[in-house]
Amino acid sequence: MNKKNWGENIIIGNNVRIGNDVIIKHNCIIEDDVVIGEGTYIDSNTIIRSNTSIGDKCNIGSNCIVGEYWMDFYKEHKKQEHVLTIGNHSLIRSGSIIYAGSEIGNNFQTGHQVTIREKSKIGNNVSIGTLSDIQGNCTIGNYVRLHSNVHIGQLSKIDDYVWIFPYVILTNDPTPPSENFVGVHVNSFAIIATGSIVMPGLEIGQDCLVGAGAIVTKSVKPYEVAVGNPAKGISDVRRIKNKITGEPVYPWRNHFGTYMPWEETTFNEWYDSLDIEDKFKII
Repeated sequence: MNKKNWGENIIIGNNVRIGNDVIIKHNCIIEDDVVIGEGTYIDSNTIIRSNTSIGDKCNIGSNCIVGEYWMDFYKEHKKQEHVLTIGNHSLIRSGSIIYAGSEIGNNFQTGHQVTIREKSKIGNNVSIGTLSDIQGNCTIGNYVRLHSNVHIGQLSKIDDYVWIFPYVILTNDPTPPSENFVGVHVNSFAIIATGSIVMPGLEIGQDCLVGAGAIVTKSVKPYEVAVGNPAKGISDVRRIKNKITGEPVYPWRNHFGTYMPWEETTFNEWYDSLDIEDKFKII
């Protein structure tokens, strides 16, 4: 444990394991039973709560709380044994709060002031934008991109390669207020455009496009374009053409690869290189 790059007023709890080349800035609190991987940077005024494990070469901004308490803490002000794991090469920007009891994969990234509640399971290469709110008991796959100010209600399930744009809300209570929550399921490669609201328990189909500002009250079929209030299917995404070139725009994976595993090649070449089992996981 090399402290030469550490700031002032740092508090380290019991049974803490800190890797090599870790930088911890001023006024940080590292509670008991924490693991911090090699080469990780923790900025000033951040709290890492007990039973948190942070991977190698992560960056955690200032004024974050990582491993935040559940409600059970506040009954007797005693820490509970809820474990949080965050994968390697993750970037958590300033002001973010991540609750204990979640599992987050590698190459995770947040914007500023993101909240992620307990019992969330998030895959690899996921980005969650500034001021977004992920409620508890959510499942988010791999290579998912959530933009700013997105609200994901409890029990939502988002599969791999999904794009959700700013101010989208996935709801979960069919008869509010109640305790009969049912989450939205967004299937792989779907796109939900800016300002849309999706009602509880709906299926958002693979490769579909939910247009900006849509109020989705019925499930959307695979490859369907759904727009309006209430949203209605008006086309198949494969009919949409680029206005300049006249070429098909969708499925988007055939024309866009930024942030995706096929970024350096094409989707088809990348897909053909996969094992049979991996192919079945995608389509």
